Amino acid sequence: MSETNRHDDGHDAGWVESSSTGAIATFGQNVANSVILVGGLLALMWIIEIIDTAILSNALQANGILPRRVSGLDGILWSPFLHGGFPHLISNSIPFGVLSLLVLTGGRARYLKASAIIIVLGGLFVWAFAIGSNENHIGASGWLFGLLGFLLAAAVLEKRPLSIMVGFIAIIFYGGTILVSFVPTSGISWEGHLFGFVAGAIAARVTVPKRSLPSLDPPEVG
Repeated sequence: MSETNRHDDGHDAGWVESSSTGAIATFGQNVANSVILVGGLLALMWIIEIIDTAILSNALQANGILPRRVSGLDGILWSPFLHGGFPHLISNSIPFGVLSLLVLTGGRARYLKASAIIIVLGGLFVWAFAIGSNENHIGASGWLFGLLGFLLAAAVLEKRPLSIMVGFIAIIFYGGTILVSFVPTSGISWEGHLFGFVAGAIAARVTVPKRSLPSLDPPEVG
């Protein structure tokens, strides 16, 4: 009997060790895939900027969102990958990378769906409601503010410890920028920041299941 018990204990220990190893391997693979995805998006932005600056004399910058012009509608898709020079791109790269990785803690499918909604819906809002029809809106800042809005809304909707922790990290590092970036400023697409943030919150409402906290009220006796 004792030999059987020792055999079972060893089997259970091996199963636990195997499960732990598999979980660590899966986590590591997910992290690697997330880094590759975000790195690829950032690399694409940098390659486009290098080509635009070195070869095309900044000609691509004209392909942003032009409010209420039919010719500016396609800029909704191009604008997140276009920047007004390397300082503009540098200022967007780090927060975009950090916020993207935070959203990716919820999985690649969620990140891709949220990003698509932010880019399209946020861009449409800018096209329809931005002040001044002669402004050309470019840059990934609307996308990254959308990711910030998504994280904060997801924390409220899901109420899971991971979502709340991720949202808390996001607000610590980038919450202060909300107060500044939504203020109308000449030469800055504050409308892109604002509408991107709103689109991110909407993306969370669409893609994140709402979780209700258990009621603290005593059950009614009928």
